[in-house]
Amino acid sequence: MIKAGIVGGTGYVAGELLRCLIHHPEVEIDFVYSHSKPGEQISKVHQDMLASDLTFTDKVNASADVVFLCLGHGNSIKFLKEHQFSATTKIIDLSNDLRLKKDAILDGKKFIYGLVELKKHDIQSAQFIANPGCFATAIQLALLPLAKHKLLNDEVHVHAITGSTGAGQGLTETSHFSWRNNNLSIYKAFSHQHLDEIGESVVSLQSEFNQAINFLPLRGDFTRGILASVYLNCSLEGEELVSLFEDFYKDEPFTIVTKDNVNLKQVVNTNYCFLQVQKIDGKVLITSVIDNLLKGAAGQAIQNMNLMFGLEEQTGLGFKASYF
Repeated sequence: MIKAGIVGGTGYVAGELLRCLIHHPEVEIDFVYSHSKPGEQISKVHQDMLASDLTFTDKVNASADVVFLCLGHGNSIKFLKEHQFSATTKIIDLSNDLRLKKDAILDGKKFIYGLVELKKHDIQSAQFIANPGCFATAIQLALLPLAKHKLLNDEVHVHAITGSTGAGQGLTETSHFSWRNNNLSIYKAFSHQHLDEIGESVVSLQSEFNQAINFLPLRGDFTRGILASVYLNCSLEGEELVSLFEDFYKDEPFTIVTKDNVNLKQVVNTNYCFLQVQKIDGKVLITSVIDNLLKGAAGQAIQNMNLMFGLEEQTGLGFKASYF
């Protein structure tokens, strides 16, 4: 069994990791670290785990097989500098601390960007992974087939909406029920932090890409999921585009290409990304839907773990959407 530790165990992403890993056939949860809740029952925070007797700890097992870092942005590097793990421990960081090339090497540890559909071969032999951001995952999966074929030759426009869990578990003015309910707002227009990792991935496939990616993120009045509409000018016709996307993702079990309309309910509580590809009045429109806590975070992290340990990448992730 793979002994897994979770650091930063009180947040939404850690809760999803716990929900998935307790059913993973090859994993045993070794420790769940929380500096603020040591000794407390995990079910006091994650109330869906009332039947579990797991408790938080403020100690880590340095010999764990894999450690998931679910810390706030800016805290993973600090934690890794303060805690040492064995030479064989694999580390998967879910913050944005180590995603960019300029940040990817920490004390001799090289973190591989963990977008499976782009870096599968590198992930299989990696020891350290920087898990992609949720918006970044949805948007990159919509753009990468076009980048591979050098078809991103105009500005890209992205309009994407995320659920309230994307803001984390801490209470803020814009995550408070009274504010979020029956409300909608744009934030970080054209300046979202995920743009940098999106740009690096696109350039890795289309080196001459130098166009703007105009990204408008929105806060939605729902808890889970991201729907991103990505559009740009492109010369290819509709059937050619669909075939191009189908070919790019033909060996990717969690990225599904379709001509049919897609919606969030199809992917919430799953590790899938559904991509609807259309050509309308000279423009390509790709609609990408994911669950921000699974394919956008915990599920993708487990997908990476599976590949790192030589398992089938679908192991422990065979979830059907809760459609009703």
